[in-house]
Amino acid sequence: MALPVLGAALVWSLWRARRTGAVRWWLPALAATVAMALVPALVIPFKALVDRPGPPGPLAGETGFFPSGHTATAAVAYGAAALLLYPHPGQRQGQRQRRALFAAVTLLNAGVGVGLVRCAYHWPLDVVAGWCLTGALLWTVARLSRADGTATGPEPGESPTAPRPRTGP
Repeated sequence: MALPVLGAALVWSLWRARRTGAVRWWLPALAATVAMALVPALVIPFKALVDRPGPPGPLAGETGFFPSGHTATAAVAYGAAALLLYPHPGQRQGQRQRRALFAAVTLLNAGVGVGLVRCAYHWPLDVVAGWCLTGALLWTVARLSRADGTATGPEPGESPTAPRPRTGP
């Protein structure tokens, strides 16, 4: 379910950014796509390197459970989708919606992690490692989402402390 949610957010983000005339309108969507592609590229080598056995349960006797790829996939997909939907934390408009969206994403990812541990598909540390792995990926998506050319900063040659005219409410 996480990948279709990210796909819808990518399409909407690209459409919105292109319509607003952002300089690098494609950059946030590209960053989210690359982050999602990096999940298996990072998780699979870690799993092979650690080769940790799973908890007692449906996959007992198997190895390669650390870190949790399901946790990492959900965290990056839902997190990147949220960042694409509300990329600019400095805007006053939509702060309540932004907080609600990020709270929902946090709860959803916590539910994914608890479900994986409760159903004995992963140890708790596997889930935590999946979340830690995705932190850097989502941080990069957040930084690039703000670097898409829509942020209001000083113009070239303008002093960063010079007063700027208001452009919004």
